[in-house]
Amino acid sequence: MKIRKKAPKPALTKPPLYLIGYRGTAPPIEELKAWYDLHYGGPLLGQEGSGSPTLIVRHGPWQAHIATKLPEANAAEWHRLLAWGHQALGTVAPTAVGPGIIVDTILLTARLARGLTLLTQGTAFDLTCHDYLNPSDWQDRPLNMFMIQDHVSIRHQETEDGAADWFYTLGLTKFGLDELELIQPRGLPERETIELLLSAVDEVQRGGHNPKVGQNLDLPDLAQTVRIVKHRTAAPTGQMRAFRQIADVSIEG
Repeated sequence: MKIRKKAPKPALTKPPLYLIGYRGTAPPIEELKAWYDLHYGGPLLGQEGSGSPTLIVRHGPWQAHIATKLPEANAAEWHRLLAWGHQALGTVAPTAVGPGIIVDTILLTARLARGLTLLTQGTAFDLTCHDYLNPSDWQDRPLNMFMIQDHVSIRHQETEDGAADWFYTLGLTKFGLDELELIQPRGLPERETIELLLSAVDEVQRGGHNPKVGQNLDLPDLAQTVRIVKHRTAAPTGQMRAFRQIADVSIEG
């Protein structure tokens, strides 16, 4: 009896992390591969997605989905959300992966978005952080360097009642984690609060899971401890997200 080998299952895609708008023609995929191999060692391998404009690309065990130019009908849906005049639109999305390789998968996705932005001299939009990135805005990191600040933004606005300052993150959801927030009285220095949030972001991302309400989180680089005091949902960008509120234990005491 002849044994048939099962065809490999296609890598599941997640929603795009980056949109890249530009004018002119899309760069050939071979040009993107050459750029990536030059900057990150490669080899970047790719195969056409069946029945779609998306290309599945791979560097080692990490995969992402990239469309250098979406069909006009698909692009029109995104253009309504974006404040730019670019005519062509590309997307980059990570594959659905487990926590063990999610950091490297997000890195691959960001590097591909950077490459497409540079090659087209266009503008990237980070859908999670709601940041626009021109070619000069990207941080050029070596292959073995990961900095959480490149992937997470800190935002600040008043609370709905105007009585306090609301600091919150955008970007931890890229790693399958809840965002963090901190609410403090108005008028306190911003710099220390931002440093505290960034340090907490780094610790949560390193841990790879959401800390529970009531749990303390040590921040060795600041010699401080914060506590998770609340879990809720909010929509600062129009899309509902989960947040875990932190409080500085030293202030509480």
